[in-house]
Amino acid sequence: MDGYCYPRLFAHRGGGALAPENTVAGIRLAARLGYRGVEFDVMLSGDGMPVLIHDESLERTTDGAGDVAQTPLAELRLLDAGIRFHRAFGGETVPRLEEALDCCARLGLTANIEIKPAAGLAEETGRTVGRIVASGDPGAVLLSSFSEAALAAARLTAPAVPRALLFEAVPSDWLLRLSRLECLALHCAARHLTPELAAAWVAAGIPFACYTVNGRAAAAQLFAAGAASLFTDRLDLFDPRNPDGPGC
Repeated sequence: MDGYCYPRLFAHRGGGALAPENTVAGIRLAARLGYRGVEFDVMLSGDGMPVLIHDESLERTTDGAGDVAQTPLAELRLLDAGIRFHRAFGGETVPRLEEALDCCARLGLTANIEIKPAAGLAEETGRTVGRIVASGDPGAVLLSSFSEAALAAARLTAPAVPRALLFEAVPSDWLLRLSRLECLALHCAARHLTPELAAAWVAAGIPFACYTVNGRAAAAQLFAAGAASLFTDRLDLFDPRNPDGPGC
C-alpha cells in the first residue's frame, strides 16, 4: 500500500452544512467551492449494494422509513434524499457508491469513503466496498472506518487502497491496531486529540486527520500540531485552495 496525498481539507459528508449530506449535489457543491477532497459514508442496501448514507435508518435524511439494511436498492433509489434538507434539493436520490466515485473522478476529487456498516454487516460491507474501489486509482480513494472488522475485510479485497483507522477517543493500543490492519493513518475527533498524541504521530511519521472542525482558530491549532487534514461542515468558512491553511 503506497502513500496517500491528503487534501488539506475534506468536505464532511459531501457538502458539509451547505447541502444534503451524502448526495451527489453535495459533492458537486464542494467541488464548486474549490474543495479537492470529499468524505462520505457507505452502507449496504437490503440486497447488498453500497449506497451513500450515514444512519442505519432512513427517517432523518430521506422521506422514507425503515432500515437501510432491509431496503432493496430499487426502493432506496425512489426516496428523496434532499427534501428534508431544503426543498431546493428536492428530488436528490440516495447515490450508489459507483455513482459518487464517477462524480469524484469527473471533478478531480479525492474521496475518503467511510465504511459505515449496519449492525452485523461489517465484514460484508468492507469486502463489497473493497471490491468496487480495487479496480480504480488507489491514489484517488482513502478507506476509513470505526469498524476494524470492516477495514480488515476491505484490506483483503483492495490491498493496494490506503486505509485509515477511525476513532472518537484514541485508545492506548492505537499503534498495535494500526499495525495489525496495515493502516496508513489515523483519524480522530478533534476534541479528543492531545498534544502528546499529536507529537507521537508526527515523530513516527504517521499522518493524522481530525473531525469535525468548524472554526478557523481550531483549524490553525490542529495544523500547527501536525494534522495532515481536517474534515469540516463549514465549507463557507475556509479557503481550501490555500495550502498553508484554511483562510487563517
